[in-house]
Amino acid sequence: MAREPREGGGGNNRGRERERDGGDELLDKLVNINRVAKVVKGGKRFAFAALVVVGDQKGRVGYGAGKAREVPEAIRKATERAKKTMIRVPLKDGRTLHHDVEGHFGAGSVVLRSCAAGTGIIAGGPMRAVFEALGIHDVVAKSIGSRNPHNMVKATFDGLARAASPRSVAARRGKKVSDLLGKRDAPVDVVEADHV
Repeated sequence: MAREPREGGGGNNRGRERERDGGDELLDKLVNINRVAKVVKGGKRFAFAALVVVGDQKGRVGYGAGKAREVPEAIRKATERAKKTMIRVPLKDGRTLHHDVEGHFGAGSVVLRSCAAGTGIIAGGPMRAVFEALGIHDVVAKSIGSRNPHNMVKATFDGLARAASPRSVAARRGKKVSDLLGKRDAPVDVVEADHV
C-alpha cells in the first residue's frame, strides 16, 4: 500500500517520478501540487490540483492537470490527461533540439536553445521536468515572464511544438536535406588531423 503524501500546498512532492509497469514504459513527473480550500458552513473543504508531465524519454511527452479531493486521485487524473495529449518532438542525435525556439503562453515566455554534447539540462523546475520526460540531455532554457508552473509548462510545449527536423523542412520545401545543411567540412577535418 502506497504512502499518501502529507497534506499541504505549494508542491510538497515536486520532482517525484515513477516508472510505470507496462508496455509503454512512461516516466511520470509530478511538477506541482496545490491545495485549495472552500469555506463551507461546517468549516473548510480541501481539494488538490496536480500538474503532471509524462514522457517516454525517446521524443514523446505530454502534460495534464487534475483536481480531486485526495492527492492520489488528482495525480491519477492528471496522468491520464497527460497520456492523451502527448506530442512527438524531433531530437538531434537523440539528445538535443535541432535549432533554437521560443514558446509563449499567456504571460509566460521561454527560450530553448540546442547545445553541444555534455552541456546537460540547464533549466528551471517545471521546464526541467519536461526535458527529462522527453529524453533531452543537452539544452539551455530560460523562462521570461510568468513563473506560474502551468504557464511555464504550456509555453515550453508551445516551443517544442514549433521545433522541426531538417528532414521535415526539406520535405516542405521540396529540397534535399543536404541542400539545407550544406556539405560537410571535410578539408577542415583533414587539416585538424594533420596538426595532431
